[in-house]
Amino acid sequence: MDANGLMMPVESNVRVFEELDRVLGPHDRLVPQAVIDELDGLAGGRGAAGVAASVGADLARDRCRTIDHEAADADDACVELAEDGACDLVLTNDRPLRDRILEVGVPVVGLRGTDTLAITEP
Repeated sequence: MDANGLMMPVESNVRVFEELDRVLGPHDRLVPQAVIDELDGLAGGRGAAGVAASVGADLARDRCRTIDHEAADADDACVELAEDGACDLVLTNDRPLRDRILEVGVPVVGLRGTDTLAITEP
C-alpha cells in the first residue's frame, strides 16, 4: 500500500479496506516502512493533507503489516517489493508509481470513479 492509497479515506471518502475486501477477497495487507515514515512526516503538516496522512498512518499501523526493504523512499520501496515478489499487487493512485509498478508486471489497485477501487493489469 502506498501513502496516497492510505490517505484515500480522508481525501476521497473511500472506505479503502472495505473496497479492498470487495475487490480482492481475503488478503494480506503490507505497507513498506518508508510509506509509514512518509505518512508520519506529512502528518505533521497543517490542513487536509496533514489530517489525511495522520489517518493513513494510523490505519497502516492498525490494519496492515509493516515490511522492511532496502529502498530509501516510499515509491522505490513499493517498486522494490513488487519486483521481489513480496506483493501480488500495489494500492496507489499515484500515476507515475502506477506506471512503474505495471512495468514490472504487477497489477495495481486504484480509484475508479469517485469511491470505488478497481484493478489495472499490466
